[in-house]
Amino acid sequence: MPDDRPNQTIPNPASIDETLALLRGAAYVAERSLATVLFLSLRLGRPLFLEGEAGVGKTEIAKVLAASLGRRLIRLQCYEGLDVAAAVYEWNYAAQMMAIRLAEAAGEHDKDRIEHDVFSQRYLIKRPLLQALEPAAGGPPVLLIDEIDRADEAFEAFLLEILSDFQVTIPEIGVIKADEPPIVVITSNRTREIHDALKRRCLYHWVGYPDAEREIAIVRAKAPQAPAHLTAELVAFVQAIRKQDLFKAPGVAETLDWASALTELDAVALDPAMVSDTLGVLLKYQDDISKIQGAKANELIEQVRGDMKQAAMK
Repeated sequence: MPDDRPNQTIPNPASIDETLALLRGAAYVAERSLATVLFLSLRLGRPLFLEGEAGVGKTEIAKVLAASLGRRLIRLQCYEGLDVAAAVYEWNYAAQMMAIRLAEAAGEHDKDRIEHDVFSQRYLIKRPLLQALEPAAGGPPVLLIDEIDRADEAFEAFLLEILSDFQVTIPEIGVIKADEPPIVVITSNRTREIHDALKRRCLYHWVGYPDAEREIAIVRAKAPQAPAHLTAELVAFVQAIRKQDLFKAPGVAETLDWASALTELDAVALDPAMVSDTLGVLLKYQDDISKIQGAKANELIEQVRGDMKQAAMK
């Protein structure tokens, strides 16, 4: 279903630098390599396949594109068992049955005519993929196919026609083809491998965890209320945590949540007790929290402060 509707359509960026500026204008701090592949995706009209750990900002790219370009955002959230009826279209069977009964009550007995009438777009319920192929006054929409790795392989195969020709075949109606292809962003958390046939139709980019400098810039852009010293310490702490043997390392989304949480608690620097008490904002598994709580949290804080002190002396 659509998540947003445009106010004003803006032309696609004309260069990599303009693409970087477009992302930066929406407080998305991106590497040049990401801006490059995004620029090429827009320029060549190719889907963009973004892979990486959860919480690193893949979904946000589609949202930023839609908002920055003034396009409608259409999001298809993938899940196990996702099928054509939920992703593309289905018929309004209740309305069709009502139409058939009304036609028969009115004396219409031409079955071919009745069938033609009830299998028309009037009774077609359009799901996200079909909506993305429709003409739009504000320009082609941004189609976000989120977490494709959660869907079944059979659904991947169905996507090939859409990603190759931007069209859908409905047996009762025929082929529906986009006048202008939508901007397509596909994300995967890599819980399973995606078939090469789908990847070949896309431009690919791995979205990794940011380095400390870029993560500080992200926190400053997204959580500007956090004190500068606290931001530096908490980012260094998160960077250190990611090197630990955890079931799930915190993503950028968790860093931002933690920065907001610590700011709400009026923290100006990391405190071992407060870190232990708020680890549930940063880590989402009890085993991971147990590993970091207490003495380990204190050890990491001291390590972070030592590294920061050494860096300041250089």
